[in-house]
Amino acid sequence: MAMLPLRPTPFFGNKNRAFWRLQFAGWGGAMLLRAMSSIANAQPWSFLLIVLIASVTGFSISSILSVIYRALINRRPIITWGATAIVLSIAVGLYAFIDAWVISLYRPGNDAGFAQLFLGVFYIDLTLLGAWSALYYAINFYIQVEEQNDQLIRLEAQATSAQLAMLRYQLNPHFLFNTLNSISTLVLLKQTEPANAMLSRLSSFLRYTLINEPTGRVTVAQEIETLKLYLDIERMRFEERLRTEFRIDDAARNALMPSLLLQPLVENAIKYAVSPLEDGAQIMIDAQLVGSTLRVTVSDTGPGLPAGTDPTTLFGVHSEPDPAPAAKPGYPVSTGVGLPNIRDRLLQAYGSQQRFEVGNRPEGGFAVSIELPFEAKVDPAIARDAALRLARA
Repeated sequence: MAMLPLRPTPFFGNKNRAFWRLQFAGWGGAMLLRAMSSIANAQPWSFLLIVLIASVTGFSISSILSVIYRALINRRPIITWGATAIVLSIAVGLYAFIDAWVISLYRPGNDAGFAQLFLGVFYIDLTLLGAWSALYYAINFYIQVEEQNDQLIRLEAQATSAQLAMLRYQLNPHFLFNTLNSISTLVLLKQTEPANAMLSRLSSFLRYTLINEPTGRVTVAQEIETLKLYLDIERMRFEERLRTEFRIDDAARNALMPSLLLQPLVENAIKYAVSPLEDGAQIMIDAQLVGSTLRVTVSDTGPGLPAGTDPTTLFGVHSEPDPAPAAKPGYPVSTGVGLPNIRDRLLQAYGSQQRFEVGNRPEGGFAVSIELPFEAKVDPAIARDAALRLARA
């Protein structure tokens, strides 16, 4: 019979249940120690009844204290500690009074007076309730600190997700404007069939972007299929001037990467390599595994960067419109928001575990190389079977 894997839950996940577990365990342990001490001191077995009553009394008083402390814990420190000292003094006095009264009933002929009995048990009860109060506040302060840390982590994760979403959504309007402008031109030229085909491919591409979360990750194979949708749209504009080549290793097809990471790189290649040249250019997309690293490269056979240009200048972001094309084609000093956004997305998602390099190819043209830690997509069915096998072991 298959067994479902057990999911461990935090001890303080249910604070009410954790309190009562600690309450029973703590006072049960105190009762056991007092009982063993009584037996070691040759007390009669009937004295264990006194120990039981004292433990039940301590359990009851501390339960009442928990309600009072819960109301005091989030007050100003002077109120919390001042009120706690007063309440604890009253509780210890009540505890000692009940203990002394029960002992006086158990030993009616005892020479010790009630005051002596009261003082005799007062210090024991003060130790018990004082330690209980200290533990109560320590545990609850610890829980509050952990909850604040968890909340801070959640807020940081939400901020990171929002920033990643913003970075990716910045790329979509530029592409959408260009495509709609091309469709409008085709309609004005009464080329309805190409316009319809372009609109159909655009709807497929936008459907993909709406289905996938901006902060989500997809496999290399899925990213390449989406990229082909985008290239089909652009090929309607550039025809044979836009040539592509995909070199995707089988081992890399199942690797995970951020969604729509390559589209702005290809868009830059089209804008600065294909568009300015009369014969167009070829765009190559490579993906391979190098050890435990996924390496993806987008390169072109265009003019590349002008000689002597520092590649890091491509990360300069400006909000002004793109300048008029220069007489000499090639990548400008800044490529707008595309490359900086990709760099920021990679930093947000992978930190120092990623590499993002740009520069001219030795054989001519421009190349962007991305290296990410390899993570393969796990089939849910395989993961479930592995969990079941682990549970049976």
